[in-house]
Amino acid sequence: MMTDKTNARLAARLTVCLELQQPPVAIGFSRSIPSGMVSHTGRVAAGCRFWEDATGAAFATSSEDHNLCAIGVYTHHLQESPAQQTDLLAALKIFGELGYVTPQDLASIPVLAVQQEYVLYSPLSSAPFAPEVVLLFVKASQSLILSEAAHQVDKQNAPAMGRPACAVVPQVINSGRAAMSLGCCGARAYLDVLAEDVAIFALPGAKLEAYVERIEVLAKANEVLSSFHALRRRDVESGKTPTVEESLLAMAE
Repeated sequence: MMTDKTNARLAARLTVCLELQQPPVAIGFSRSIPSGMVSHTGRVAAGCRFWEDATGAAFATSSEDHNLCAIGVYTHHLQESPAQQTDLLAALKIFGELGYVTPQDLASIPVLAVQQEYVLYSPLSSAPFAPEVVLLFVKASQSLILSEAAHQVDKQNAPAMGRPACAVVPQVINSGRAAMSLGCCGARAYLDVLAEDVAIFALPGAKLEAYVERIEVLAKANEVLSSFHALRRRDVESGKTPTVEESLLAMAE
């Protein structure tokens, strides 16, 4: 099991090598609130908002805390109240009328396989629990490195998911593999950190160290290769026809 120090070390490595603008967020599920953790205070319009709140504080949430987000309660397999069931049906009705979600789509939306009482959130750097999922708010260049790392660790490409954004959490937990979420219009309305040029990359906590090792190597490789390609572009556009070896030698000068 990860220790607090391990979480802090991995968070620091991710932040540095990816040049993250937001702290990595740890998510876990539990039947009880771990010692030292507090419950979330205040209301949120959607469960994905907890992701942003967790960039600065650790807290636990129950189904009641998610009661305004019927979709999130559904994907996270939390205990539904009658009001949430009514909201879910109303949401699905309007989604269907808009052609946004069809019955066939609904069957393919990931749902957490095991029901738990609490969802735990924290900055990864100070998480007092072993994260089941680590969320990163990333731009395209960072996603490139993450997708390359995920391919090497998981031996397959990470899926790029659309609506609902919260489905990326059960997708990663159920599969044990990384996934990218392009967000959804709801998440982009509720999260200030989810700007137009930002997506979400989710890593399974159980393999986090393996991902970080590959991410560090690939981040450095991408930095070197970017310089290499920039040099070759400059030389070719100036009329030169350098070989790869000549470009490598020019980089060393």
